[in-house]
Amino acid sequence: MLRHLDVRPFLEASPGIPVLDVRSPGEFARGHIPGAHNLPLFDDAQRAVVGTCYKQQGRDAAVLEGLRLVGPRLAGIVEEARALAPDGAVRVHCWRGGERSGSVAWLLDKAGFTAVSTLKGGYKAFRHHVLQALEGPWSLRVLGGYTGSGKTAVLQYLREAGEPVIDLEALACHKGSSFGMLGEAPQPTTEQFENLLWAQAAALGLERPVWVEDESVMIGHVKLPQALFDAMRTAPLLFVEMPAEERVVRLVQDYGAFPREQLAEALVRIRRRMGPQHCKAALEALEQGDLHAVARTTLAYYDRAYQRSVADRAPGSVVRMPASAGDLAGLVQHLVHHVHDRR
Repeated sequence: MLRHLDVRPFLEASPGIPVLDVRSPGEFARGHIPGAHNLPLFDDAQRAVVGTCYKQQGRDAAVLEGLRLVGPRLAGIVEEARALAPDGAVRVHCWRGGERSGSVAWLLDKAGFTAVSTLKGGYKAFRHHVLQALEGPWSLRVLGGYTGSGKTAVLQYLREAGEPVIDLEALACHKGSSFGMLGEAPQPTTEQFENLLWAQAAALGLERPVWVEDESVMIGHVKLPQALFDAMRTAPLLFVEMPAEERVVRLVQDYGAFPREQLAEALVRIRRRMGPQHCKAALEALEQGDLHAVARTTLAYYDRAYQRSVADRAPGSVVRMPASAGDLAGLVQHLVHHVHDRR
């Protein structure tokens, strides 16, 4: 059975029904529906050939060229789809919901699949849906604090306590600082980050305010949606105040095992903002293996930068929360009690 669905029913179908994205690998890499499987009708080079043919000779010639290219792969497409959907139910989409998804849907239907749904408007319609949703409104609880305060661990404790949490740095595969890419997978595109953010927000339902960590508008090379960033800047900031030396110890634990060359590269990236003398001192300490001295020097820079950011917030919007690295669970209880007592 073939069905042609609008965005909402397409997305709200049973999560057990796989989504097959039949766009090229390059299109899929730039952005895709979270959880979708790439089953390309054409590879990137073939897509370019068909596109050029369409522009130069028209639709009929492009369709014939596409058939020549994809013909040898038809059986393989059916086999891959069956492996992903052994019960015969699939959701299929391409860029605009046209020739590619329609062709694959027809093929799978003829091959005996029991339920094949295509997406009206394709991935383009999905992106419109995502961007609309990311406009908000956002209701947030923003967790702040100087570098090394364990904010990521606090977010995890909050999630375990039943609080709705979106870990923006986890979605961006970057911890936000010059050192933030160390130990992380390659960052998604901003487009795919938005898709992942939409998926998490949709899963939470947003009936209650969501906890996020205070961030700059850029996390590595990923840009936060403007509406989300604006909401973060105007929401109350619960600021974790942890002694500097405890933060030094935590940073050494978190980053000390990385190769010295990677740590040096991260220091050089902030040389101008950090100050040449401070950067030189940190590099010399790194060469000598004094990681605590490296952490103290870099914290001085990051603390100054964050102080300026906090100073820009509206008076009275910053709530300071004393904390100890040895009792993050206690800090979480304090945070939860504070926000729920104020409701």
